[in-house]
Amino acid sequence: MRHRVARAPWEVLKAAFGWLVLFEARNKVVLAPSAVRLRRFEDAETRRLAAALPSPPTALVATVIATHRRPEALRAAVRSALGQTVRDQVVIVVDDGAGLPQLPDDERLSAVSLARNTGVAGVVRNVGIRLTRSRYVAFLDDDNLWEPDHLERALAVLEPPGGPDGVYTALRRVLPDGTEKDILSVPWDRRRAARESFLDTNAFVARRTRRLLFSRLHRSPEVMPREDWELIHRYGRRHRVRHVPHPTVRYLMNPASFYTQW
Repeated sequence: MRHRVARAPWEVLKAAFGWLVLFEARNKVVLAPSAVRLRRFEDAETRRLAAALPSPPTALVATVIATHRRPEALRAAVRSALGQTVRDQVVIVVDDGAGLPQLPDDERLSAVSLARNTGVAGVVRNVGIRLTRSRYVAFLDDDNLWEPDHLERALAVLEPPGGPDGVYTALRRVLPDGTEKDILSVPWDRRRAARESFLDTNAFVARRTRRLLFSRLHRSPEVMPREDWELIHRYGRRHRVRHVPHPTVRYLMNPASFYTQW
């Protein structure tokens, strides 16, 4: 007669819901006070910075670039965003309180600085989303690059009638010495995403909706999952998401990242 080995309650929960979902539920309880404070700061900064802009940057796609003390990498990221084959685009750089370097002179580019450092990528990106007007929103970090056809490939899937609400392309992951580590290309599966952290907003282009705002929890580098995973996983609950299995993002696995450690 076979005896079943009883699994610990934690293992049962992980099997039922996925460890990333459970960790995020814990984050929302433990880190909730930080989200309340940061939401107030985000609201105040959005009002202050909107008043300083002549008009909201407006286009078919708004690209949000969060930055903190990476002037050379930021300039390269901005060039890759402005170099897209899709021209109906605005790019907004949001500096997390460190000051902005000299950036390319392009009428499609806007740049703002928060009044103080937050260390919370979600808040920085949310300010950029809220300052712009567009049908779609895309995201690029200051240490990553896009291939020139990144937005074109995303819009080719999003724009036709009946298309999904969001897409993410494949990531070409590179090490600090420039060598390629691998290509991360995982088809959309929300249940699988509850167990595996393969979602990253550098590859994500989505239709602007009220749900397209990042978590404001203050996530130290040790807190998992990251806000990228949380946004796409939550967005995919009520919106259709599709994967484009073509690498259009050069993603640096950066051990010196301000927001994430590897």
